[in-house]
Amino acid sequence: MLFFNNKLTKVAGILSLVLASTASDFSYANTEQVVETAPQLSVQLWSVKDAMQADFEGTLTKLAAMGFDGVEFAGFFGKYANDPAALKAFLTKLGLKASGAHVPFEKLSAEQLEATVAFYKAIDCHYLIIPMDQRAFTVEGAKAVAADLAAVQEKLTPYGMQVGYHNHKPEMLGEMGKTPWDVIGKNTNSKVILQQDVGWTEVAGKDPVDFVKAYPGRTITTHYKASAPEPGNTENPIIGKDTTDWKALITANKTIGGTQWLVVEQESYPAGMTPMQSVEASLKGLQAIIAEMK
Repeated sequence: MLFFNNKLTKVAGILSLVLASTASDFSYANTEQVVETAPQLSVQLWSVKDAMQADFEGTLTKLAAMGFDGVEFAGFFGKYANDPAALKAFLTKLGLKASGAHVPFEKLSAEQLEATVAFYKAIDCHYLIIPMDQRAFTVEGAKAVAADLAAVQEKLTPYGMQVGYHNHKPEMLGEMGKTPWDVIGKNTNSKVILQQDVGWTEVAGKDPVDFVKAYPGRTITTHYKASAPEPGNTENPIIGKDTTDWKALITANKTIGGTQWLVVEQESYPAGMTPMQSVEASLKGLQAIIAEMK
């Protein structure tokens, strides 16, 4: 599903810069060139966690048949927990890649780093994303998280791997340029992935495109979530049936974000639909949007 051609693209017209956002003292980052990417489509396996735990191999087989290029792991591996080589072989058989994994800081501690790196390198998984850290819910706490991310990245760089952070609502609250997310972005180098979760960004009242533009080349993987499970949120949870401007985001991801993977994530499910049916519906919706852009 390589739906865009790789090419080096001048984005001075897009970023040429400094484009003001809604915050009076905020401006997008400057850059002269970014590499236009050809993002592939993945699914965060937390979306179908019950199915994964009930039938690990069968669920992966069904996800591959739906048309996903990859999967993002969420800490469960069925019978392969101690056999990453066999897991890699099974993924290859299905035509799936490991687009990344959600990994807590403890798995990247000095005591566990070697084992963690060995497992994920064996399945050819290069992006290890911290799924949440409540310290990052405040500006001061985000500084500590940024320092930890920077330290982990220094250890991962020799292995050709990258660490990243995934947001929820609190990291995106506040004035653009001064949110906890901005603190993380500004206090880590470009190797640290800013895995934006679109659904949570939107319930925080922000436009996800703004954060892609603010940090060029940092959204290597992005969670495409139509509706975050926020109390009172009535947004349709299926991509393409919601109100997100996906075309604008896809354009920003591929021309500015350096995005390699668009990761469908489902945490809300329409009445009468199973999680598997929901992720398939969101995949088809995303594919339809992409087709319209060609």
